[in-house]
Amino acid sequence: MGGVGGAAGGMSAASQARRLKGPAELEITAFERGHFTSYSACGIPYWIGGQVAGRDELIARTPEEHRARDIDLRTRTEVVELDLAGRRVRARDLESGAESWTAYDKLVLATGARPVRPRLPGIGAHGVHGVQTLDDGRRLMDDLERSRGRRAVVVGAGYIGVEMAEALVRRGYAVTVLHRGEQPMATLDPDMGGLVHGAMNRMGIVTVSRAEVTKILTDEEGRAVAVATAAGDEYPADVVVLGIGVEPRTALARAAGLPVGTSGGLLTDLSMRVRGHEEVWAGGDCVEVLDLVAGRTRHIPLGTHANKHGQVIGSNVGGGYATFPGVVGTAVSKVCDLEIARTGLRERDALEAGLRFVTATIASTNTAGYYPGAEQMTVKMLAERRTGRLLGVQIVGGAGAAKRVDVAAVALTAGMTVDQVVSLDLGYAPPFSPVWDPVLVAARKAVSAVRAAGV
Repeated sequence: MGGVGGAAGGMSAASQARRLKGPAELEITAFERGHFTSYSACGIPYWIGGQVAGRDELIARTPEEHRARDIDLRTRTEVVELDLAGRRVRARDLESGAESWTAYDKLVLATGARPVRPRLPGIGAHGVHGVQTLDDGRRLMDDLERSRGRRAVVVGAGYIGVEMAEALVRRGYAVTVLHRGEQPMATLDPDMGGLVHGAMNRMGIVTVSRAEVTKILTDEEGRAVAVATAAGDEYPADVVVLGIGVEPRTALARAAGLPVGTSGGLLTDLSMRVRGHEEVWAGGDCVEVLDLVAGRTRHIPLGTHANKHGQVIGSNVGGGYATFPGVVGTAVSKVCDLEIARTGLRERDALEAGLRFVTATIASTNTAGYYPGAEQMTVKMLAERRTGRLLGVQIVGGAGAAKRVDVAAVALTAGMTVDQVVSLDLGYAPPFSPVWDPVLVAARKAVSAVRAAGV
């Protein structure tokens, strides 16, 4: 077995295959272009912000630990060519530049995703950082420690952008977030994103909407000093962080003729086998997955999916059988004390899928209103107009808001209607919830909207 990629998906696959078959039955070779393996990329903003003590806290299993399990792991080695007909890969040692071919019987691609870097003047300047790997995090930390100033500009206001804005605030930086959308967090509908926008501004983060970045300005030494926008504004910066999003890292696979979807991610079947290629599997941030609500494939790069993909791939490569049925698009995040969650479809997603729907938005509290410390939360719910089928839920609020989305995720996976959601027997006590949980209140309002809309 040959594996390309040593993060969550790749090494999860290798480890699961090794559990099922010993070294005498299955040789495993894995290639990783970075220094680290099996780490939590999702934890990087919390390392940068100081909530996590150090880089090593994010590493679940080191290269040495993988090698001790009879996995031939080659770090700082980049696969530069796939020869599918010859069942071999060409890899380059990034330290020496030496190249060699390695044969395989079964190939696993877990090449991940890369930060989107728009083609702008100055985008490659010193002081401009993407944050996707531990190596990226280390470079940013080094830069922050050397920086003489305390001004940061974050380009993009998705999950990474928002989380990095908080991390930089925690490090004492004055932070400006520039993004092209109407509101931050485009994974939410604009009305819910507006709640995030207001909270960020109250926390001292300057958030500029509809800001199209046109250039990174640099000094005579080639270091970023400001970010310019199409409106003619310039925002001074001692460090620039790109939080625009990520795209599947599939150039290698596409060059070999492997199939990709509309977002550029590799297409697989339920066993995570690449379509049309019997002995090639793919998982993690480089693939598209089936959206169980919309009924089509999407690129949803999350560590939860990558680890599950790896388990499925490792089981199949190791002689067992497993499948990955799809996702409903659940994700949570936070900016300072504000929790943000979504699952299922936004209004835009539902329209693109050709669905007729109604919406319901309610304001509630995370505990009984009279209980000390009660905090506000807003819940928005989408339901199919004729059937009442739950289509999506978004939640923004204080402590305890985000994980409530898990109830909705289960309901979406089960294909429940909002009527059925209202009947769920959820736990209640004043320290944890009002007598009617906010998710149930939103479902009740959605039921009324469905009935009012008629057929």
